[in-house]
Order: sequence, then C-alpha cells, then structure tokens
Amino acid sequence: MSAQPVKVGVIGAGLMGKELAGALGRWSALQSSPVDPQLTAVCDVNASALDWFRRVSSVQTLTPDYRKLLDGSVDVLYVAVPHHLHEQVYLDIAAAGVDFLGEKPFGIDPGASGAISDGIAASTSFVRCSSEMPFYPGVQQAISFLQQGRAGRIIEANFSFLHSSDLNIDKPINWKRQTQFCGQIGVMGDLGMHVTHVPLRLGWQPSEVFAQLQELVPTRPDGKGGTALCDTIENATLSTRVPSAAGDFPLTLETKRIAPGEMNTWRMRVVGMDGGVEFSTRYPQSFKVMTIRDGQQVWEERMAGSQSAQPTITGGIFEFGFTDALLQMWAAYFAERAGELGDAFGCATPAEALASHQLFDAALLASQSRQSVPLAPGSRRRHTADDVAGVIGRG
Repeated sequence: MSAQPVKVGVIGAGLMGKELAGALGRWSALQSSPVDPQLTAVCDVNASALDWFRRVSSVQTLTPDYRKLLDGSVDVLYVAVPHHLHEQVYLDIAAAGVDFLGEKPFGIDPGASGAISDGIAASTSFVRCSSEMPFYPGVQQAISFLQQGRAGRIIEANFSFLHSSDLNIDKPINWKRQTQFCGQIGVMGDLGMHVTHVPLRLGWQPSEVFAQLQELVPTRPDGKGGTALCDTIENATLSTRVPSAAGDFPLTLETKRIAPGEMNTWRMRVVGMDGGVEFSTRYPQSFKVMTIRDGQQVWEERMAGSQSAQPTITGGIFEFGFTDALLQMWAAYFAERAGELGDAFGCATPAEALASHQLFDAALLASQSRQSVPLAPGSRRRHTADDVAGVIGRG
C-alpha cells in the first residue's frame, strides 16, 4: 500500500517549526509509514520569520494569518505559539475540523486547557500534544521494564528537565519569561509536559503535591537598551504522592531553566523493591538497570541503540539524538492518526495535558500555602497574579 500524501502547515515559524521542516525532510529514514507528509504552508505574524522557509521547495503558502490555513488546504497543523494564544488558536482549528499537534501546555491555565479539551471533544480533529523526550530508545526500554513490573513495588520516582541557558542574566527577555504570555505557572508550562508524560502514561496520577517554586532573575535586558520585568517562575520542584494498590510512593518532578551544570537534560530514575531504571539525555546512548541477583544489588549499563518506538533504517549501533526523537514523535502522531499505532508508544494526549495543568495548579496553591495540598482533578481555575504568592525570591 502506498503512503497517503498529507499536507502539513506550521503556525509559528520559530525554532521548532524549522525542526519540523527538518524532520519531514528525513521522513524516508523511517522503515515504513502510512503517510507521506509534505510541509506546504507556514504562518507567522513576523514576516522575517517566514523567510527561512522559502528554502523548503514544498512550501507554497507563507502568510501572517493562521485562519488562511483552516480552509482545507492543509490536512495537519503544527502549532507553536505563545501560551496565551493557545486557547483561541486551538479552538479555532478544532472548530474547523483540522487535525493538529500543538505545543504544550495546551493553554495558559487550567481554565484555558479545559476549554481546549472541550473544543477538541466536540470536533472531528485528531489532536496530540508535543513531547519528544520519551521517544529516546533508552526511555522506551526503561518504560518497558516498568510496564513489565520488573521493578516490583515502586519505592520512589524522579523525572527532571533541566536547562541552564537562563543562568546568563544578560540574556534578553522573551515571551517565555513574562507571565502575561506564558502564564503564572512559568517554567512548569514550558517544560512540565516533558516530565509528566511518562508518569501519566504509566498510570501514576498524583493525589497531592508540595511545591518549591523559585523566581531567580527579576529583570532582564529588553533588547532595546533598557530592562524589562522578568516575572516568571524559573525553577520548580514538585514533591508528589502517588496512590498505588501496592503502596503509595513519592514522585518528584523538576522543571528548571537555571540548573548550573546542565544544558538541556531530561532524566528519569525509578527504583522499586525488585529493581530500578535510570536514564539521562546527557548520556543518551545507554540506560541503567538495577536488579537483585543472589541477594546483591546490581546496577548495570545497557547500550540503548538507535531504535525507538517507530523503526528506522538507521543501524542499531548508531547514535540517537534530539532530531531523531522529534522524528519519532511525528511518526507516532501520524501512525496513530492513521489508526496504525498498535502497541507502540504514543504522543501526549489533550487529557494528559489537562491533567498536567491541574498538577501545576495544585503546585501554585501549595506554594501559596507553603504546605502540601490535594490535587483537584476537575479544576478549571483561571489564574490571577495572587496565585504566585509564596514563590521563593519574591517579596
């Protein structure tokens, strides 16, 4: 069966829009795919941002108005716009019945995310949320280890996404550093889906959370010779409790823009009574497994290889990187859209995005009260400036 042609459009011609163009250019690296996607349209309000895409021969439309891509001229949209625009843009796309993969966090707060979820449920659109890191082969093999129950009763788990670029206090401000654009949840909105995707997929839904939220850089250069208010949470450490039939366990989630010594590190560590797993993108070619042998605790390093959820032509001994993870995410999206994902790992869902928002909402409340608070699964609160009281570094 020949692959079905799919016309793809991008709304938001920034870094990740370019990465998508690169991923589609490498589509033949997949062993097989039910689709043959081609980037045909790009939208951005900044005309200069569109210029890069003129080099992509398949692109036919360059426009500042995303509504021009909702007329049926494209089959799938990738949406990478600031968080405060998610609600309106995502709802417009869903109302038009166009399939899309949207950037996290699916809205600026639980109210926006809930509205998006309702709009998607009422539409015919197939929708998923961006989250690439779990597609690393080492992560996939660690997930398999846990799903098979080989760790036994879980004792504790940790998932982290750590940046260091904001360590440079002279770095000019952008929208991700201003709450009016990225929301009161700050770094949790930008990086949080990356650390909740795997736990939620494993069925680990926290029941309560204690949060340590930090604002570390109050102002930044505005790029025009002055300064601007940098009023977002840069670092967040969430200590949660996960109910389990075998016994509750602590799950720690870290999202940090200022993590000295790190560049762009995603990592996980889970240990149980019978074993454990550990993986970090800092050492992407391997993952660690702990087992009990003859009464001894044995940690061993295993080579992860190049193969992830969607098989590729790449030799198994070759190395895997971020661009490969991005290709895997998109391959999973299109496979699931075509009904051919099977048992393979899939992209984050709108329901998982909403569950993440409700966790981050509880983190704000926990920071405000300086104590652990229960999660409210049905929360659809609209956030206000009062929700960030208690953040470390603020008066």
